[in-house]
Amino acid sequence: MRVIGLTGGIGSGKSLAAEYFSDLGALVIDADQLARAAIERGSSGFDEVVAIFGDSVLTNGEINRRYLGEIIFKDQGLRTQLESIIHPWVRNEFEAAVASLTGDQRLVYEIPLLFETGGAERFDLVITVEADIELRMARLQAKGLLISEIKARIAAQATRQQRESIADFVIENSGSEDDLLRKVENIWDGLTPTSN
Repeated sequence: MRVIGLTGGIGSGKSLAAEYFSDLGALVIDADQLARAAIERGSSGFDEVVAIFGDSVLTNGEINRRYLGEIIFKDQGLRTQLESIIHPWVRNEFEAAVASLTGDQRLVYEIPLLFETGGAERFDLVITVEADIELRMARLQAKGLLISEIKARIAAQATRQQRESIADFVIENSGSEDDLLRKVENIWDGLTPTSN
């Protein structure tokens, strides 16, 4: 039974790597999706966010995540408050998923802030997906993020060297999607016991 942490800086391609791991048979959980669920309308997290940040973070009765992101990436104190709401809920969901694993199932947990949260010891194996900063910025611009947003988010994350310091495998994702798939398959094949 393997619990794998999959990390990487914003724009590195870790979400595509996670899709490939899923296609190969891994149970994949995205920490960002859990974080979104933690503050969905109707949750206690939603109420706490509105209590701290006010109605200005709401658009049509829902939390405007992009606006909330802009606020917290400019203010470490507010970011810490938001994390204190989200992280315990996300941690409980992760632990429940690990407890549900059976047989030789593998869980790949996509977690951008693995180094920052000091959580590497929770995993049997850590993989980081990396790419040149210029390529990462170009990918993020293509998704509609502004240069100022990209720079703020990159600055709020660990450095490549920090992520690599906790990683068992480093996937360099500066090539094509097929190149990335081959690298993911190579790691997956190495984890899968061969039957004689």
